[in-house]
Amino acid sequence: MHEAERSLFDLQRGRPILVSTPSGVTPEEGALLAAVEGLTSETLDRLRSLNGDAIRLAVTNHRARVMGLVSNGQGQDGMSLCLNRDASPEEIFRLASNRGNYAAVAVGLSETSVPQISGLTLARLARLLPAIIGVRVDPSNIESLRAELDSAAILRVTADDISAMARNSSVEVTYVSEGPVPLEEAENARFMSFREANGILEHVAVLVGDRESWPDPVPVRIHSACLTGDLFGSLRCDCGDQLRGSLRVFAASGGGVLLYLAQEGRGIGFGNKLRAYALQEEGLDTVDADYTLGFGADERRYDAAVEMLRHLRIDRVQLLTNNPEKVRAVRDGGVRVVDRQPLYGTLNRHNLRYVRAKLQRAGHWLGEMLSGAVPTK
Repeated sequence: MHEAERSLFDLQRGRPILVSTPSGVTPEEGALLAAVEGLTSETLDRLRSLNGDAIRLAVTNHRARVMGLVSNGQGQDGMSLCLNRDASPEEIFRLASNRGNYAAVAVGLSETSVPQISGLTLARLARLLPAIIGVRVDPSNIESLRAELDSAAILRVTADDISAMARNSSVEVTYVSEGPVPLEEAENARFMSFREANGILEHVAVLVGDRESWPDPVPVRIHSACLTGDLFGSLRCDCGDQLRGSLRVFAASGGGVLLYLAQEGRGIGFGNKLRAYALQEEGLDTVDADYTLGFGADERRYDAAVEMLRHLRIDRVQLLTNNPEKVRAVRDGGVRVVDRQPLYGTLNRHNLRYVRAKLQRAGHWLGEMLSGAVPTK
């Protein structure tokens, strides 16, 4: 599975990878793939030189539906489009992420191959735009790749290894370090660093107050990172208000724990979050903007939070949240949610549509916040 993990980083660096399938005549048979994000003309020309067939673009079903395409039957994980051979990296990127007419670049549809589906899986795990281009490579032209494969300049990975990595739904977190960090809202605070076993993501637990004085159940806030809201005070969301509000609750109640998860933009990553913001300026809400980019309504997971609670030996919590999915995830992880406390931010004219979308599209418990509330300028 180490090759699968390295292939994720190679895609992030803009390198092509060779994804093979067990059914191939040789181990090398499969498809040479590259991420649409960061695609260069050099990489595109390299793919074109390997195969006379048109280059194919694979997108997720979410993106395919936005494009008005019909998926290839139930259970398919994406859609493959044959591209015009003259398509540029910029045109391919727009095809994979923007709204508009696609006919000039896409010249036909084809069935999504196993390697392409594996590439989409890697792109999502890497927080890249979930779109992959590729060409089929068979034994008749594998020799042109031999030197690069032998030197590991191009990594060869099997679709089975990628699937195994993605199927490993359990998240193991490792304690790294800790230290005192006095905060404006809570001077008696201690930060603890955790790293997921695969080394990709790091999370933080903020312990407020002395453990011996914590209430029972322990007040806990699971908070997904939001650089724009938490650090810069963005008015587009209520994240910063909720973050600081939870610390004030902890300080007033005798302590608590904030679990700060590296899940920017509901799990799509910071770059894609900014792309979603640009789409929202065109009139889309949060959910539809994420669909347009090829993501689901919420890509977050809370396994790491549960593992951090286990490390802290916390099994009874008062969860500070408006999100029913967090309650379900913590309960499913074996931690008892004794109580739930709502945690509201401040409405303004920039975040009103965002808050409404959380209520109407995601089922968050925000009816009380919105009833009678008047946005400010």
